[in-house]
This record gives sequence, C-alpha cells and structure tokens, in this order.
Amino acid sequence: MTHLFDDALKSRLAARLAAFPRRTREDAGLKRAAVTIAIVPHALHGGSGNHAAFLLTRRAPRLNAHGGQWALPGGRIDAGETPEEAALRELEEEVALRLAPSEIIGVLDDYPTRSGYLITPVIAWAADTRAMRPNPGEVASIHPIALTELTREGSPEFLSIPESNQPVIRLHIGDDHIHAPTAALLYQFGEVALRGRTTRVAHLEQPVWAWR
Repeated sequence: MTHLFDDALKSRLAARLAAFPRRTREDAGLKRAAVTIAIVPHALHGGSGNHAAFLLTRRAPRLNAHGGQWALPGGRIDAGETPEEAALRELEEEVALRLAPSEIIGVLDDYPTRSGYLITPVIAWAADTRAMRPNPGEVASIHPIALTELTREGSPEFLSIPESNQPVIRLHIGDDHIHAPTAALLYQFGEVALRGRTTRVAHLEQPVWAWR
C-alpha cells in the first residue's frame, strides 16, 4: 500500500498521533535532544504523483559522533527551548527546511539512549521541499524514504545479544539496515501513525557499537 501525500493523509496521521497517550520521561542524568520525522512528497520509483515519504540523512563522515551513520535530522535542545522548537531549528540547520510550528502534527514517546541522551521525536508535515539541501558540515546526503518501508513484511527484526536482556531492533530500509535509536523512533511512528496501534519502544535496545 502506498501513501499519497495529501490532506487526507495529513489528517489521518495527525488524528492518530493526537489520540496516542504519549509518555514523557524525566532523567537529570540524560542530555535532552529532539529529532524531526519530516513527512515530505516524493516521486516513487521515478513515477509521477506525490507519494508520502520521510527524511533520513547520512551524517557527515568526519563528525566525531556516529559519522557516516543514518540519522533523523536533530540534535541537542538548547536552554529555554521546547523539544518542538529544537526539532524545527535542527531541521532547518541540517537540511534547510524551515517549517512553521503549525506544521507539527504530533510528538511521540521520549527515548533514552545508551550514549546519554533523551530524544523527543517530533513529526512535521513538509509540503515544500524546494529549498532542501544538506548542510555539508553535518549531513553528507538526504534521502526521502517511502512510508511503505515502515510497514514492509519482515521488518523490523528483534535480535538478542548477550550484553542485554532487551531486544535489539533493526529496520530494513531499502537494501540497508537502520538501528536504534533511529529504528526505534521510526518503528513507533509506523505503529502509531500508520497502523493506529499503541506501541512502546523505550525498552528496545541499541547495538553495542552505539553504546558510546
């Protein structure tokens, strides 16, 4: 099933996100961060018509932390900022998409990471992507990924590792694998907004190489 980028989809996603009983966390030991799951129009397989996609980036390889990895646009929440403000600021800084607060259609559960962050995922509707371009200091490339990738058969996988009693989540996106925290956040978005389910992900584990 494909998802057309239209007002009907926007209304459906917003309604499901509004009905979701979001869980927040307070942990003084974690640094606050926010990411944007930006829903954008995209021509699927070179065809015509606007299909709905979300944005993933490849982090610049020279970055000290997680260089070259797949990521959602995002970063640290500055003093005095809300998660929503931080998410939109980081989206503009990383991929040059400037969105009004009114384009935010929902917020998901806070997710704690092994590297010491508490991430708030903010979902935003981005109808005009003409100005979009990567900030070369942070982003190597930008990739619109069809929403159907979040409901494909056989994805996600839940793996066991000896270092934790919690399952490691791995999403299949195209021919690649996406790991937590990004995989956990996208999985919850797919469950809540696309399938209408109340699914929690804070317990889902990251691979050991991401624990720093």
